[in-house]
Amino acid sequence: MKIAWFCIPAHGHTNPTLGLVKALTSAGYQIYYFSFEMFREKIEDAGAFFIPCDGYDFEMEDKENADRVGKDQAFAVELLVSSTLALDEMVTEKIGEIEPDVIVADSVAYWGKLAALKHGIPYISSTTTFAFNRYSSKYMKHGAGETIKMLLSMPKVNKQIRRLQEKGYPVKGLLDILQNDNDTNTIVYTSKYFQPCSETFSDRYHFIGPSIRPVTETYEKKADKMVYISMGTVNQNKDFYRHCINAFGNTEYQVIISMGVNHDHFVDVPDNIELYESVDQMAVLQMADAFITHCGMNSASEGLYFGVPLVLFPQTPEQDAVAKRAEELGAGIRLPSIKEDDILKTVARVIEEKDFKEGAEKVSESFKQSGGFKEAVAFIESI
Repeated sequence: MKIAWFCIPAHGHTNPTLGLVKALTSAGYQIYYFSFEMFREKIEDAGAFFIPCDGYDFEMEDKENADRVGKDQAFAVELLVSSTLALDEMVTEKIGEIEPDVIVADSVAYWGKLAALKHGIPYISSTTTFAFNRYSSKYMKHGAGETIKMLLSMPKVNKQIRRLQEKGYPVKGLLDILQNDNDTNTIVYTSKYFQPCSETFSDRYHFIGPSIRPVTETYEKKADKMVYISMGTVNQNKDFYRHCINAFGNTEYQVIISMGVNHDHFVDVPDNIELYESVDQMAVLQMADAFITHCGMNSASEGLYFGVPLVLFPQTPEQDAVAKRAEELGAGIRLPSIKEDDILKTVARVIEEKDFKEGAEKVSESFKQSGGFKEAVAFIESI
C-alpha cells in the first residue's frame, strides 16, 4: 500500500507522526512524505520517501506569517489558499506518479485534505492537537470580537474559495476545508481520557495516545526533588527564566532549564540550576517531580506520560485548552504570575500535594492503555 503524507513546517506537528511512519514502513508500506528540508533527515530515518515542498512560494514557512495566522482568520485563509495553489502543480504531478491508496494529512496541512478531495483519494486527518468539534472547541478562548472580525472578512474568504474552485478543488465554503466532522477518518495522538468531550466523537476517531520517543541521553538526579522547566522552542521570555533562576537558586531542588538559544545570557547561576539550550526531554522527565511547561500538546503529554504533575503556563489559545484539561483532571495547576514567590509556591504545591501526582498518573495510565501505533496501522489498513 502507498500513502501520501502531508505536514506543516513545525516540529510539534511532525515529531508525533514519525513513530507511526516508522511502524508503517517497517510493516512494508511505502510512505511519500511531503514536508520541508529541515525535516528531511528525520523523515528519511523513519523509512519514508521525502518530497520537498520548499521553494514554491510557500508562505507558511515565514515566521511572521505563521504568527499572524493565529490572529487573523481572513489572512489565514488567504495564506492557506495561496500555499495550496503554490503546491498544486507539484502535488498533482506527484500524486499522478505515486498513485497513493490513501492520503494522510496534518489537520492544518489543508493542502493535503484538498488534494484528497480533488483527486478522489481516501483521506485521514493526523491530529497532533486535541480534536476539535463544536463541543470541545469551547476549550479554545476565541472571543466574540474574533467571531465578528471573521464575519466581516467573509467576502475576502469567499474570493479565496473561488480561487480554489477555479483550479478544480470541489469546495463550497470555508467549512469544507477547515472542519473535520464525525465522518472524517482521524488519528489523534492522545487518549480518550485526556481528550475533552471524547464521547462526542464518532468511532472514526482513533485516540492512539502520544508518541513517546526512546531516551537517548542520561542525566544524573542530584537531589531528592527535581524541577524541569521548558517553554518550548519558540518562547524567549528572559524575565521568566531570570525569575525562575532567582526563585530556585540555593533551594534544595535540582532544577534543569531548557531555554533554547538564550542560555548564555545568564551568568553566576547557582550550583543547583543547570541551563541547557536543549535536552533529551524524555530522559529528564523520567526523573522530574514537577514540570513547568508552556502546555504545548507534545510537552504536556510527555510530562503526563511519565506521571509528572504540571505547572501550567500556556501562551496561546491551543495551549490554554491543554492547560484547562490538565487542570480539570487534577494533573496540574496554573502559574498565577511569573513573580518569584508565585513560581516557588506553585511548584511546592504540585510536589507536596499528592493529588496532583495521582492526577498525572491517571492520565499516564490512559496513555499507556491506548491502542498506540498498532491501532493506527490497523485503522489505516481498514481504510
